[in-house]
Amino acid sequence: MLTALVDYDSGNLHSAQKAFERMARETDGGTIVVTSEADVVAKADRIVLPGDGAFPACHAALHGVDGLAEAITDAVESRAVPFLGICVGMQMMAKSGFEYQETPGFGWIDGHIHPIAPSDPKMKVPHMGWNDLIIDQEHAVLDGVATGDHAYFVHSYQMVMNNTQHRLTHVDYGGDITAIVGRDNMIGMQFHPEKSQAAGLKLIANFLSWAP
Repeated sequence: MLTALVDYDSGNLHSAQKAFERMARETDGGTIVVTSEADVVAKADRIVLPGDGAFPACHAALHGVDGLAEAITDAVESRAVPFLGICVGMQMMAKSGFEYQETPGFGWIDGHIHPIAPSDPKMKVPHMGWNDLIIDQEHAVLDGVATGDHAYFVHSYQMVMNNTQHRLTHVDYGGDITAIVGRDNMIGMQFHPEKSQAAGLKLIANFLSWAP
């Protein structure tokens, strides 16, 4: 079992790599590899797409690596390989983003990326720090995770859902902020599970054993 953490120069993957390697050891979850090579991604049994920074820059970086975006799309759409998007990696699952300019996403989740606009103007953006997850729908990757568990967020933009059919959890930050989305073989987390202590490690372990 091979899990590919996609490296497309969108942030430091060291902490994510360590968290996934730890949970793979503890759950017999196979091998974790950090790669930017399309052929490795194409052969992987699971794909993790992290991302930090602006949506357009991450989109350009991903599509700037020859064949990489196509390998991900083929694996997820044609072969139903389990996929996990983290932070901007989750946002790229949306139809499009509106950070600086309109930029297309993978189009897997019926939503768009817009600025966070808390109802209380005293609440700072970015939304940074710990927040309590609120479970909207049960899912295998959420096994052992409950409403009130903490997750660590760092983001200024959010996925605004056209409907909540594929929203699994949210948090409150001057209004609902989508935290986890999912459908079929795809999961996305707006927060950083690798920085979210027990709940985050549980989510990673569940993903590594998930059989959609």
